[in-house]
Amino acid sequence: MFDKKTKNDLVDSIYRKNSFERQTILAVVDEFLGEVKSCLENGDTIELRGFGTFEARLRNGRKTARNPKTGETLSVKPHYVAAFRAGQVLKDKLWKLIDEKQTEN
Repeated sequence: MFDKKTKNDLVDSIYRKNSFERQTILAVVDEFLGEVKSCLENGDTIELRGFGTFEARLRNGRKTARNPKTGETLSVKPHYVAAFRAGQVLKDKLWKLIDEKQTEN
């Protein structure tokens, strides 16, 4: 349905649309991702209006859990996970995708 994109694919796409050097774009993307990671590690929330929100969410621990690969029973401590919540503008655009795909066929 949709293609999988890598960081290099994104950098190449930006490079083709702008006059900046590819290495400069790669440095900016790396710096942006590093800043998002750093903010999440500090427990901060990153809100990008029109796109979405990155946040660290606390997951409750469990006394018993099962490793699906080995079948081993173990316990899981409370921990944080990275989460993304899409903004309304992005949600609206994604909702319209199904209509656009149906009109193409």
